[in-house]
Amino acid sequence: MEFRHLGRSGLVISELAYGNWITHGSQVEEDAATACIRAALDAGITTFDTADVYAEGRAEAVLGRALRGERRAGLEIFTKAYFPTGPGRNDRGLSRKHIMESIDASLRRLQTDYVDLYQAHRFDPETPLEETMEAFADVVRSGKAFYIGVSEWTAEQIRAGHAMARELHVPMVSSQPQYSALWRVIEDEVMPTSAELGIGQIVWSPIAQGVLTGKYLPGATPPAGSRATDENGGATFVSRFLRDEVLERVQLLKPLADEAGLSLAQLAVAWVLQNPDVSAAIIGASRPEQITENVAASGVKLEAELLRRMDEILAPVVERDPGKTAENAPKARK
Repeated sequence: MEFRHLGRSGLVISELAYGNWITHGSQVEEDAATACIRAALDAGITTFDTADVYAEGRAEAVLGRALRGERRAGLEIFTKAYFPTGPGRNDRGLSRKHIMESIDASLRRLQTDYVDLYQAHRFDPETPLEETMEAFADVVRSGKAFYIGVSEWTAEQIRAGHAMARELHVPMVSSQPQYSALWRVIEDEVMPTSAELGIGQIVWSPIAQGVLTGKYLPGATPPAGSRATDENGGATFVSRFLRDEVLERVQLLKPLADEAGLSLAQLAVAWVLQNPDVSAAIIGASRPEQITENVAASGVKLEAELLRRMDEILAPVVERDPGKTAENAPKARK
């Protein structure tokens, strides 16, 4: 396992982080989830990402139980707040009330006194940014989090949040966007702005919800048990990539993966890690062997010519529009 600094901060994290969105507490049973976490630890992963909304809090609880007994100082645990965690009007968003209540609830479920990184899971258009950032600053000053970050914020929002964090003397060090060889919307605006400010990218879905593994074939029914058949939410997120023109292009990557001595999944993860602005790529799993496969991408250096050929193959189906970040952002609280 290779390690990188999170942006320009002093925090060192594993370049592959283990995330439990969708899977833990919903798609897989706890025994299987725990086996995946143990496999991640055995592979040298020290960074774990979750959120209070994942499986209505069960994902945090599963992670907390699985990590119990590990040396806390040897781990980097990340979580997030924004999405609804209850039926009340204040059980959502980035108000001071919700942030303060959410961090305490997350710490209880995770069975820890602090998280290394606390993230705004989305930008909240209904709460003044000052209120949000002051609440995050108080979370840091109370020792409940060491750093703060954001997820799926636009470049403009990142710049405004970072400026306020500096005024409050708290370290805003990360952005967590979707990023893969098929989804490159952050390259034109979010990445350059973040690099200027010293903010690192912790990217999610580096294998495009499994599409870049090559297991989805054009014209074929999705494999049983795959994310495309998951009625707990997985199918919704992968559907944007399940077009024959995309799946056909992915199959054309197979000779390149063979040439590099990698599986398609390893090629996809390695592609993301070639970008110096990426501090970590988040991988998930429903089986331990998926962890073992993906970890082999750590430290891989891809030749420039191979990267050029990948770009050429995928160019007709890559999404690059930077406006997609704002387009997919909440216009009001959900």
